[in-house]
Amino acid sequence: MASVNVNRNLTDQFYRYKMPKLLAKVEGKGNGIKTVIVNMVDIAKALNRPPMYPTKYFGCVLGAQVNCDVKNERYIVNGSHDATRLQDLLDGFIKKYVLCASCDNPETTLLVNQKKGTISASCKACGHLSTISSQDKLTTYILKCPPDQQHNAPGASVSKRKKKERDDTKYRKDGQNGRSGSPQHDSDEATTTLNETNGGEQKIDPDNDWCDPTDVAEDLDNSALKKLTLNEDLEKSVHQRMQIFYDFVKEKIPTNGPIDVSIQKEIVAEAERLDVKDKGVIVLCEVLFRDPIKIQEKIKTNRHLFLRFTMDNPKCQKYLIRGFELTVKEFPNELLPRVAMILKTFYDFDILDEKVLIDWADKKKSAVKELGTQIFEKAQKFIDWLKIAEEEDDDDDDDDDEEDEVQVVYDERIRPDKIIELEDSKKQTEELKKSSETRDKDLDIDIDAI
Repeated sequence: MASVNVNRNLTDQFYRYKMPKLLAKVEGKGNGIKTVIVNMVDIAKALNRPPMYPTKYFGCVLGAQVNCDVKNERYIVNGSHDATRLQDLLDGFIKKYVLCASCDNPETTLLVNQKKGTISASCKACGHLSTISSQDKLTTYILKCPPDQQHNAPGASVSKRKKKERDDTKYRKDGQNGRSGSPQHDSDEATTTLNETNGGEQKIDPDNDWCDPTDVAEDLDNSALKKLTLNEDLEKSVHQRMQIFYDFVKEKIPTNGPIDVSIQKEIVAEAERLDVKDKGVIVLCEVLFRDPIKIQEKIKTNRHLFLRFTMDNPKCQKYLIRGFELTVKEFPNELLPRVAMILKTFYDFDILDEKVLIDWADKKKSAVKELGTQIFEKAQKFIDWLKIAEEEDDDDDDDDDEEDEVQVVYDERIRPDKIIELEDSKKQTEELKKSSETRDKDLDIDIDAI
């Protein structure tokens, strides 16, 4: 999974504090459209903050409602929002609630004092203690739902510790009576706005409309006890991840017609999430090329989807050729005679580069051993055409280089009309000189004869 610096203002590639690049997936249509932040749990773990905080920050800045489904690890912002836009907004959250105000180090801990209504950030690197401004709406939420704090941590009140002790005692009694229960977290007092029992009814703060308080408490417990890890799917084998991607693509791609841009982005995001973007084109071939007669039509219709995978990615293009070979294996009678035409279609739409195609043909390594020889024979004419075209391009480039070596220097001081005038004047001068000499000879007088 791609990672970026926590402080993206620093471009140092060896910067030690990294976080996953934000992945967003748009779901639904019309009024029900929403954006799911796929890897919010991973981002929150890298920032050492509960995942509800950045999610709620997005809602405050965008003016949208958010939904935190902690059990299923789904964090949703209503409306359609681009991942790049959300990543930029996340930088604002990090600058205000994660980075140290003194050294810009992300090793900070939030200290919430509910009694005074203040939030402080303590830096473990330089020891600086700064107070966070309480102007925006998120600070109100943090005061109600503080992060995990120990009983004796700075900012934890005496009444809070007593509340925790009473909850622990109640939990032990429940266990002895055979009832299942879990100890309430020390931050649950803030999470569940001081529930008071009035005639068997629970009194809930009407201002707490951002997330379900129970979900917040469960999330804080899970982050402390389970220490949330990275995406669990990445721990599975490549075959299992490819199967997950296949099921996802099969569900998203419509039977007929072009694929929406939003769905294309979802497919690419899912491939990146599962770390199978290079091999994902094999799945696209398997899903899109179900009708061997319409393969060229499918290539033209879904050109942009293929380009999202193969653009400037030779490795992915090689996997695309492999996916095409597997399709030929499935429909040999229909596709073997059309191998060259289909490869040319890939080439014409810039999905496959000529260098990748020529390299594939020269090495003659096929994913289908029994049909590999026939596939190469059928594609040979197209490959020869590519090589000739490449040689002609090289010759044209050489000619252009030779032409570039010839330099012509023009001097504005020299003009052809002036040169002609000078030559004419020179001829006239010589003629005048000769005529004058002849005239002098004729006028030569012998003085002795007189």
